[in-house]
Amino acid sequence: MILERLTFPILMMAEGAGHAADTVTHAAEHGESSAPELPNILQLLYHGFGDAFKGLYHWENIFFAFAVLAFLCIVSLRIYAKRQPMPGKLQNLAEMIVEALDNFFTSILGHHARKYTPFLGTLFIYILLLNWIGLIPFLKAPNSNSAMIPVSLALIVFVYVQYTGFRRLGIWGWLHHMMGEPESAVSWALVPLNLPIHLIGELAKPLSLSLRLFGNITGEDVLIAAFTGLGVMVLSFSHLPIGLPLQVPFYFLGLLMSTIQALVFASLATIYISMMLPHEEHGEEH
Repeated sequence: MILERLTFPILMMAEGAGHAADTVTHAAEHGESSAPELPNILQLLYHGFGDAFKGLYHWENIFFAFAVLAFLCIVSLRIYAKRQPMPGKLQNLAEMIVEALDNFFTSILGHHARKYTPFLGTLFIYILLLNWIGLIPFLKAPNSNSAMIPVSLALIVFVYVQYTGFRRLGIWGWLHHMMGEPESAVSWALVPLNLPIHLIGELAKPLSLSLRLFGNITGEDVLIAAFTGLGVMVLSFSHLPIGLPLQVPFYFLGLLMSTIQALVFASLATIYISMMLPHEEHGEEH
């Protein structure tokens, strides 16, 4: 009986594309996301055992986000605790990743990028793992089907960028930057126009970051789910919960696009920091 209840969502997927439309309608009526997606472990537990897992299912994006965070912390602490002058495979891999990220951020920010590599590197790796976890069967990418996690990450970048501006420029320097750094009488006269534009631009940055990440990762999940359903529908005559693996090529595409989206997010965060640095640091040679 328990096995039947646990496998119910998977068997329901096997009914093909026709059932997808009913799922969308049902989700819309209950205020849930209407984007099709493959079932995850929390969804299976909720459908199998009901209210016992309702809370976890309701906060599934938060759950998987913290699961990735815990995994990243455990791996990092293990590498740090077992660090050696002659690094092993795991330590060597970690050092290669950190060096590559530091070189990348240095290409944008210059030699003082080392100050920001810990934040930007962690941001890139965390978002990359958040995206990749959705490609593992019965897990879910927290960045898809809900803008909660992408918006949270974008707000963290926004706060960090403004903090960097206050710390590097001072309060007056930050305000002067927001006013368009006026010097002449004409530029001062344009301050009432430039200040709101710059403030709106700063507020639009986290919105742009979050929507780009959310839209692309959601699109990947929808594409994989759609082709999984199509593969099952092709073999629907067999009445078995199996299908042609039409979604397999899109897993490779998902790996590529997930990496690109993490890199774009980290790159834009780096550029936003660069725009907040004093002018004399902008022009420094790398």
